[in-house]
Amino acid sequence: MQSFDRITWDPAQMNGQACIRGMRLTVKRVLQLLAQYPDRKELFLDFPSLEEEDLRQALAYAAANLEDEAEPIRIG
Repeated sequence: MQSFDRITWDPAQMNGQACIRGMRLTVKRVLQLLAQYPDRKELFLDFPSLEEEDLRQALAYAAANLEDEAEPIRIG
């Protein structure tokens, strides 16, 4: 099982959503930023508190928490 030492949860912060290192920056927001910033250098300029390992763990955490099942497509 993978360790997510940079992913934190606090019921009193961000409604208990998974955050990055206790910051008010949710994993979901980091994923959105990755989609919006194709150039990571620009992302780090706009969000200097983020580190490369934060991005890696956010992606790994999201992948670990998604279902990996295929549903058959019903036609008609």
